[in-house]
Amino acid sequence: MTTCFVLASKSPARLRMLRSAGIDPVVIASGADESRLHGENAVTMTARLSRLKAHSVIESGGLDEHLADRTVVVACDSVLSLDGRILGKPLTAERARQWWRRMRGHQGVLVSGHHVAVIADGQVREQTRVGQTVVTFADLTDAEIDAYVDSGEPAKVAGAFTIDGLGGAFITRINGDPHNVTGISLPLLRQMLMDLDVEWSSLWNGLKGGHLS
Repeated sequence: MTTCFVLASKSPARLRMLRSAGIDPVVIASGADESRLHGENAVTMTARLSRLKAHSVIESGGLDEHLADRTVVVACDSVLSLDGRILGKPLTAERARQWWRRMRGHQGVLVSGHHVAVIADGQVREQTRVGQTVVTFADLTDAEIDAYVDSGEPAKVAGAFTIDGLGGAFITRINGDPHNVTGISLPLLRQMLMDLDVEWSSLWNGLKGGHLS
């Protein structure tokens, strides 16, 4: 059986994480509207948006040239929940600076919604689950915040920080799955795929000679 693994995301961090785990996916960015609905909490929002992103890719016709005996589509959405506020991507330097002044010395919860769709034999089987990881931030100085914001990294990522980039030095503790902080929880994804009768090791297409390429 041939399998095509599709990542419905343009996130470089999610792509790196999958490749490091032996999966080299086809990347098809979703054009879904990622606006928050009134009254949504972080869990409900990320679950809905991950599902919406996956469906957007499936219904767009973008899979047509990649269909195999079995096609696996994975979509994710991440936000930081901090003191009751939902922080997605700040997009601007000033907003990232404001957020970090609230975040420093505090804890937040990185919430990542995951949606998996398995297409085979003309049928689609799906599952949506949400991972949550508690992140403790260092008490940064104003100068450190300014330097980090000026790097350009915070404006482009959920919660205005990374764990696998420049922001890693500003995280003092993690309670939960660290993969989830990058936007895709590998243990959670493996369990979801198992529930849909897809063996994790069957997706290792990024190996050469039995080893990571």
